[in-house]
Amino acid sequence: MKKILSSLFLQYLFWILFFDLNRLVFILYHTRLLAVEKIPVTEVAGIFWYSLRLDTGTACYLLVIPFILLVVQSVYSPSWLNYPNKIYTGIMILAYSLTEAGEMGIYAEWKTKLTYKALKYLSHPTEIYNSAQTLIFFLLLGILIFLFLAGLFAYLRIFYREILHVRRNWIFTFLFLVITPPLLLIGMRGGVQQIPINQSESYYSRYNILNLASVNNLFNLYISTFENLHNFNRNPFIFMDEKEAERQVKELFRTPSDSTVKILTTRRPNIVILILESWSADLVEDLGGKPGITPEFHELEKGGILFDQIYASGSRSEQGMACIFSGFPAIPLSSITVQPDKFVKLPSLPRLLNSNGYSTSFYFGGQLIYGNIKGYIMYNNFGKIMEGYDFPSSLPRGKLGIHDQYTLDYQLHDLGKQQQPFFSALFTVSTHSPYDQPYPKPLNWGDNEHEYINGAYYTDHCLGDYFRKVSHEPWFDSTLFIIVADHSHNSYRNWHPNSKYYHKIPLLFYGKVIKEQYRGTVWHHLGNQHDLPATLLAQMGIPAQAFHWSKNLFNPGSQQFAQYATEDGIGWIRPDGWFCWDEGPNYFYFLEADPAIRDSLIHEGKAYLQVSFNEYVGD
Repeated sequence: MKKILSSLFLQYLFWILFFDLNRLVFILYHTRLLAVEKIPVTEVAGIFWYSLRLDTGTACYLLVIPFILLVVQSVYSPSWLNYPNKIYTGIMILAYSLTEAGEMGIYAEWKTKLTYKALKYLSHPTEIYNSAQTLIFFLLLGILIFLFLAGLFAYLRIFYREILHVRRNWIFTFLFLVITPPLLLIGMRGGVQQIPINQSESYYSRYNILNLASVNNLFNLYISTFENLHNFNRNPFIFMDEKEAERQVKELFRTPSDSTVKILTTRRPNIVILILESWSADLVEDLGGKPGITPEFHELEKGGILFDQIYASGSRSEQGMACIFSGFPAIPLSSITVQPDKFVKLPSLPRLLNSNGYSTSFYFGGQLIYGNIKGYIMYNNFGKIMEGYDFPSSLPRGKLGIHDQYTLDYQLHDLGKQQQPFFSALFTVSTHSPYDQPYPKPLNWGDNEHEYINGAYYTDHCLGDYFRKVSHEPWFDSTLFIIVADHSHNSYRNWHPNSKYYHKIPLLFYGKVIKEQYRGTVWHHLGNQHDLPATLLAQMGIPAQAFHWSKNLFNPGSQQFAQYATEDGIGWIRPDGWFCWDEGPNYFYFLEADPAIRDSLIHEGKAYLQVSFNEYVGD
C-alpha cells in the first residue's frame, strides 16, 4: 500500500519541480529583459514561492487520471497497467513543454502568456516558422525538446514507481477512494476558502514579467480557453456591416465642442475613490430609495455633486474595476480582467496618474483573487496594494474580510504619509453576503433583502465616521472624493435583473476642492461608471483619448446614453427610451420607446455591443 501512496505523492512532487524547471528556463531565456528592467535577483526568486498554490492546483488536475489508475492497481496490478500512466504523463509533459516554448517565443512581442489564440497559430506550424527568425525558431525547438526529454527522463527514472503484485487490501482501497478525491479537490481550488484560486494568486511583483512567469501555463491556458469558448475566432454579436457599426459608435461619442463645466478649484487635487460593493441606487434616498438606509450619504450630498442617472455597466466586481480604472464597458459572456492577455491592452487611469506625478494606492479588506482582480490591479501599477492578508492580523474581520470601518481607518491614516498629490482607491466589503458586520441591524424591514439593507446601513455609518475624521486632516481641503458602486444588487424593490432600474447606482463627487456653487447640486447627465476616467481627466486638463469608451459627463455636448451587459446581451438606455435584449432566444426583455424611434434605438445599442465585443475579442 505504501507504493500506491508514495506513487501519487512522487507524481505530485514531479509536477511541482517540472513546472519550476520550465519557469527557470523562461527566466534564463529572458535574462536580457530582466537586466534592462534592473529587476533584483531576490525578487526574481519569488516566482518559485508565489507560484506554488497555482502549481499545486494544476498538479491536482493532472493527477486525476493517475489516481484512477492507482485505485485499480490497488486491487489489480498487472505490469501492463503501468504503461497508461507513463503514456498519459509523457503526453502532458510534452504539452506543457510546448506551452513553455511557445510562451518564450511570444513574450518579447506580445508581453503576455500563451492564450487560447495560440491554438490558431499552432495549427499552422509553417506560418510560425516563416514568421520567426530561423535561429530563434530552432532555439525554441531545442528548448522544447530539452524540456520534454528532461521531464520524461526525470519522471521515469526518479519519480515513477512501478506498481506490481500489490497485495489486495479492501479497507485501504476504500479509504484511498474516499479520502483522496476531496484532497485533490481542495488542491484544485487552492484551499477551502470561498473563492477558488485563479491567476491572481501568483501575482506578487510590480514587474509584470515575473507575475506572468509565476502563473502556471496550463492553468492560464485553461482559463483563457474556458472564457472564450463562445467566441473562438468570431464575435457572436454581429448585427450589421462592420463599417456601419463603427460609424454608429463614432457618432455616439462625437462632441461638437469641448464646453466642459469646470467644477474643481485646482487641476491637481488629491483623488480618493471609494468603491462601494454592490450599492444599488435604491439604497440612496435622493436616487429613489427609501429614507433611512444611508443617512450619512444623504449628508455627504450637501457637500458634493450627486449624479442621478448613472448605471453599472456590469454585474460583477471585476467588471466594475475595468470600468472605473480603464473606462472599458462590461461585455456579455466573460470579463476582461480574468484574461491578462486582454487587460494589458486597456488604458489605465492609475498608470496615467503615476506618469503625472501622483503616488497611488489601493486598499481592500478581502481577497483580490476573485475575478482575477488582483492580477488586474497589480498590472495597473498602484504604488501600494493592500488586501486582507496585508493588514495587521489584529484587525477584526468577518468571513469575507476586514470590516469596512477598519479598512477605511487604515487608509485614512496611511494617506497622511503618502506623497501628494495622491490617487487612492478603497473597495468596501460589508455590503456583500454574509453581512456579518460588527454593528446593530436596526432596519427591521426589507423582506428578502433585510440583511443587505442593514449591511448598507453599516457601510454608510462607516462612511460618515470616515469623513468626520478625514475633515480634520491637513490634506482634506485639496482632495476630491469620488464615491461610486462597482455594480448594483437586488434590492427590496426586487427589480427584474435585466431591467435598467436594477442597474442604477450612486456616483458622488465630494469635497472642498469642488467649487462652492456646485456643492449640494445634482447632475443629470445619463451615463455609466466607465465614464469616470474621461470625466475626471477633463477636469485635470489631461488628454483622455486612450479611454475611447468613456465620455465626459461634465461636457453638455456629450451625448446621453448608458449601457449595461447581461449574461448574453445588452441593455441600452437613452433619455427617450430603453431596451434590454438577449442573444440566446433573440428576445427583448424590455423595449420601452416611442415606435418612431425604436428601430434607431435598437440599431445603436446593438452597434455598441458589436464594436465593444470586437475590441474584446481582438487579435
